[in-house]
Amino acid sequence: MMEKLFKVKSIVISRKPGVDKDGLKSAFIGLFRDNNPHLKGQAPFEVVEIPEIEKVRIRELRNISYYLLGNDIVINNLTQVKIHNKNHIVTITGKQDLPKSK
Repeated sequence: MMEKLFKVKSIVISRKPGVDKDGLKSAFIGLFRDNNPHLKGQAPFEVVEIPEIEKVRIRELRNISYYLLGNDIVINNLTQVKIHNKNHIVTITGKQDLPKSK
């Protein structure tokens, strides 16, 4: 089991191939200091790669975008994110500083 807290502005969640094409994938989570890093071509300041993952659960976060071009999930306006891994399931929780709705 792994659990770690990070101070970030945004994350990008992706997947990488597993050991074999029909097996579990690796979760690839890029940590960024700015929003929308995919639009700026930024490299993450840190990457969390977790092998043999069945699924990623996202809890307690509201502003989430799924980009079909790259099959990536981008979560902006974070102040912190917690990544928890247990039994082939990654759970991502955190805190967001969302703009007030109009």
